[in-house]
Amino acid sequence: MMFRLGELFCGPGGIGWAASKSRYGSGKKSLTIKHQWAVDIDPDSCETFRKNIPGATEDSVFCEDARGLKLKKLGEIDALAFGFPCNDFSLVGERKGLKGKYGPLYQHGIRILKTKQPRWFLAENVGGLRAENSGRVLENILREMEEAGYELTPHLYHFEDYGIPQRRHRIIIVGIHRDEDLKFTVPAPSYESRTAREAIEIPPIPASAGNQELTRQSERVIERLKHIKQGKNAFNSEMPSALKLNVHGATLSNIYKRLDPDKPSYTVTGSGGGGTHVYHWHEPRALTNRERARLQTFPDNFEFYGSKESVRRQIGMAVPPDGAKIILTAILKTFAGVRYSSIPENITRQQYLYHHGRQAI
Repeated sequence: MMFRLGELFCGPGGIGWAASKSRYGSGKKSLTIKHQWAVDIDPDSCETFRKNIPGATEDSVFCEDARGLKLKKLGEIDALAFGFPCNDFSLVGERKGLKGKYGPLYQHGIRILKTKQPRWFLAENVGGLRAENSGRVLENILREMEEAGYELTPHLYHFEDYGIPQRRHRIIIVGIHRDEDLKFTVPAPSYESRTAREAIEIPPIPASAGNQELTRQSERVIERLKHIKQGKNAFNSEMPSALKLNVHGATLSNIYKRLDPDKPSYTVTGSGGGGTHVYHWHEPRALTNRERARLQTFPDNFEFYGSKESVRRQIGMAVPPDGAKIILTAILKTFAGVRYSSIPENITRQQYLYHHGRQAI
């Protein structure tokens, strides 16, 4: 059985790559996922997707705004993935929610669910979505997904618990169409921690790997980093007054934060000014994009296209392929009727509404 996958807000292809590598069973009874089409507004992300994802072509990757997307030109699908833009729900930034530019974009995923009626879907967003408007935003999103015909399993995944070398917490909503009469369960974490050092140095990054450009840094920044110890940042390190940051009210603990080589990395982000590029534990420098890609579990032969800052954004906004593969494989096992080690979802309707002091309607 092969599931034809459509992707909205596909980015560079974190989910797409994972889907191409996800399989359960063997021979004629194997379950696999095949690229059908993908959509993203960013030209560089579209080019990265086309050049790396098996089966992707100029005709199957649409570089356009989801708000003007004509669904008739999209082929039929069995599955949908959409990591709808998280900018307005992130704990970093202004948090405009549904009133922001990006918040309402999830509705285009709902539009595809209602029109195409795929057998299952996977939607991804930041953990901050739970707190938006006292939980009402997530409640509305879940309700609209249910109304489109799906049995939902929302869960806040801590990817470091699944062997991803990065503390990355994301809400993943898996929906299976009610006609399937199946219930997806959250795959159990392995709790096998992988450190930043292991991810970046084992094996060494080959000289032939792309996206290895170093960030240009001033002597001032280099001197500042020399005073910051492993796992520490610019606000909890002792340094000369001339090197201290003139920032008031800053709460981000990852500003000029150096990695602890013996722990998973802190969250790799796709944007931010000075001090947010993720910094090496030993050398006084920001990581290269290839090193960031390793923390996101992209293989070394996955080449990103665009400027250095564009590549940084693509990497930071992507879903870690190894994390996505674990969830996608669990979906395939669900359709195969195979039981696997699982845990209860941590976002249930009763628990979720109770947490926000409200009752289920």
